[in-house]
Amino acid sequence: MNPISRVLLIAGCMLAVAGAPGAVAQPSYPASTIRLVVPFAAGGAPDIVARNIAQRLATRVGQSVIVENRLGAGGNIAYEAVSRSRPDGYTLVLATTGIATNVSLYRELPYDPLKDFAPVTLVSRSPHVLVAQPSLPVNSIADLISLAKSKPGSITYGSAGTGTILHLAGELLNIKTGIALMHVPYRGNTLALNDLLGGSIQLLFSDIASAVPQIKGGKLKAIAVTGEQRIQSLPDVPTVAESGVPGYAIEAWFGILAPAGTPQPIIARLNRELTAILSEQDLKAKMLHLGLELGGNSPEAFGSFLASEVKKMGDIAKTAGIPFQD
Repeated sequence: MNPISRVLLIAGCMLAVAGAPGAVAQPSYPASTIRLVVPFAAGGAPDIVARNIAQRLATRVGQSVIVENRLGAGGNIAYEAVSRSRPDGYTLVLATTGIATNVSLYRELPYDPLKDFAPVTLVSRSPHVLVAQPSLPVNSIADLISLAKSKPGSITYGSAGTGTILHLAGELLNIKTGIALMHVPYRGNTLALNDLLGGSIQLLFSDIASAVPQIKGGKLKAIAVTGEQRIQSLPDVPTVAESGVPGYAIEAWFGILAPAGTPQPIIARLNRELTAILSEQDLKAKMLHLGLELGGNSPEAFGSFLASEVKKMGDIAKTAGIPFQD
């Protein structure tokens, strides 16, 4: 074949490929606005985290990243919407611990947290702190166990609502120690905290940001933190585990999920950008004031973590006999 014929043949092949169905070149990701869905209202910790991440992600990828608050049904409305979105990387959700607990709290879920999502990265973990009325004669977990066993069912603890991580924290303590603290649910941590300060309840598993000012002001006593390690804002407060309850650990967390089927290269790009953002020291310091410790991981590690959380929360709910919500 002479050179001219070879050139013509190559050109013809290129034209044929270009004209073939589905052969249109795909723009590099991202080529348009990314939507980050938050299952809760504006102004709360999930929203604050999402907006800080969105701002930094937009700068890194050169596209707008908007935060959309979709409320209702303990986050289920948001999770369902994202699970049914196109798996193209343009719709993400800031998942919270609720996506793991909801499996055991709702009789029917319109999504499967493990099958309908592609994990991107863990964003943060946040233990809680068990605080007590100053008049309650306990200063440690050992004191609490002793008092609770001498007065079964008489010591009350509040939470942000039935089935929340704060409720399950108390039930896990009951399960692991054989005591019977009485749960008093509220519609949010603020109402529970106000009643604790007012003396209507005796204990509360509280988020760190709300409790620290009350502890440092002498209005509440810190008994223990619920995570695997002590926290920077309360360095002298031991964990429940080191206080004599081995294996006790329960924390709230945030993570980024995409719809199942999102292409692996897109997940990898998002993971790379997000883990870089989560390592920024100014953001770490900012989130620490909310009681959140930032730290990304791989999609595979986050997927394994999510599966373990679903099982863990399910075991607690089943053992505690927490009823389904319809």
